[in-house]
Amino acid sequence: MAQLFLVPTPIGNLKDMTFRAVEVLNEVELILAEDTRTSAKLMQHFDISTPLHSHHMHNEHASLPKIIRDLKQGRSVALISDAGTPAISDPGFLLVREAIKEGIEIECLPGATAFVPALVLSGLPNDRFIFEAFLPPKKGRQTRLEKIAEEDRTVILYESPHKLLKTLNQLASSCGEERQISVSRELTKLHEETFRGSLKEAITHFEQKAPKGEFVLCLSGKSKK
Repeated sequence: MAQLFLVPTPIGNLKDMTFRAVEVLNEVELILAEDTRTSAKLMQHFDISTPLHSHHMHNEHASLPKIIRDLKQGRSVALISDAGTPAISDPGFLLVREAIKEGIEIECLPGATAFVPALVLSGLPNDRFIFEAFLPPKKGRQTRLEKIAEEDRTVILYESPHKLLKTLNQLASSCGEERQISVSRELTKLHEETFRGSLKEAITHFEQKAPKGEFVLCLSGKSKK
């Protein structure tokens, strides 16, 4: 029977791969990978020989019809990203939406994603939060920053090392430099680190210590006082 599996992969530590994820990737007929070169290393590590097919943000619109045809013809397909859960700041939404429209069975395995451990480690309120992922690079960025400044829930952002200081400075301008923030990097990896403090302190910290790795920012919400 046609079935689409969304399979999370480790965000750094390969020991976080689940037994069930390995089992599914071994059993399906095709694996859609964001970067086949990156995923090939994962497949080799877990001795998975299922064929890989490229499916990323630059070709997902073009490749979608063939994938849906394969699924409707009875093939079982798994979607993975380079790291973490598919469709969370990675390709996947378009495929899931089309599969739902076509009545194809979908199963999403639980597993690794970067923002959950970062939020838990932050020490900030996590009963209510908003996931913003990456800010717009240009158009709409200032508008988004202004909305974040008024948000009373904890705000979660992703950021690359070369843009981290720019984003911290813009957040300080929009939210005030005393707003509290937690900045986690290299989660589950050897050099995992979480900085906690005000935006002003975070800027000073990363000016003195060059940002390296991928970052998750958890910003405290605006005080209701």
